[in-house]
Amino acid sequence: MPDGEKRKPDHPDHPDHPDAPVRQDAQVQQDQQDPAETDAARRRRRAQFLRELHEAKALRDRVQPRRARAARMRQAMRMRTFRW
Repeated sequence: MPDGEKRKPDHPDHPDHPDAPVRQDAQVQQDQQDPAETDAARRRRRAQFLRELHEAKALRDRVQPRRARAARMRQAMRMRTFRW
């Protein structure tokens, strides 16, 4: 191989190979969906996520009561020292 010449990739899955499959970005795939359905689906997914997050926090508070109490005390202190 002469100086400066790159070795061509032999494996077809290598990103520089000419026959490599073109991978689309997740954002591009999301943009191709129906916009009206996407907005409603996003709100449903967000609501589901927030429900699960709240449930996980409640479970953590039940299984770690000392940590939950300390967090409540810190929050109460922050609220007492907050200036309107």
